Amino acid sequence: MKKVFYLSIVALIVPATLLFSCGEPAKGNKSGVAVLQKNSLVDRGKYLVTTIGCNDCHSPKSLGPNGPEIITNRMLSGYPDIRPLPKFPEDVLKKGLVVMSGDLTAAAGPWGTSFAANLTPDDTGIGNWTEAQFKNALTHGKFKGLDGSRTLMPPMPWQNYTHMNDGDIKAIFAYLKSIPAVKNIVPPYRPAKRSS
Repeated sequence: MKKVFYLSIVALIVPATLLFSCGEPAKGNKSGVAVLQKNSLVDRGKYLVTTIGCNDCHSPKSLGPNGPEIITNRMLSGYPDIRPLPKFPEDVLKKGLVVMSGDLTAAAGPWGTSFAANLTPDDTGIGNWTEAQFKNALTHGKFKGLDGSRTLMPPMPWQNYTHMNDGDIKAIFAYLKSIPAVKNIVPPYRPAKRSS
């Protein structure tokens, strides 16, 4: 009976010891809790960015053996400034149809021509944005998250995110701030030409 008791104690102590001693806390952080929470937040943000389709429009792509593939060193950097501006067929646009560039980083329709924004932490992207600005852009469709600015143009589906919870917004922002910064000045939105 004593043997079973001692084995039970060992079975409880060993996992508890491993749980609390395996990871060395960051310097100056005795508990390691903040580091764990930040990593979890970034992981959650990565999951959300991947599953809600941010890469679909905000990441330049090239054609690979499996179809369009993200250009990894330009991930989430928006319409590439090294590319000429796209020329969309006027006859198609006059019919009220929507046309997108081959990698989906530019779109034209009744609203004009819009370009996917740079979401990397470079100053040409969201590098100097606050979390409040990011939330305002995502949930209220405000350009650069600034009150009084124009509305974000299609195909940005900001209306789908109006009820996104603060925790998920914080996670997405933390992830975007953690990815490599890419210097890329996205062309400005071009309003539709109005016929007179």
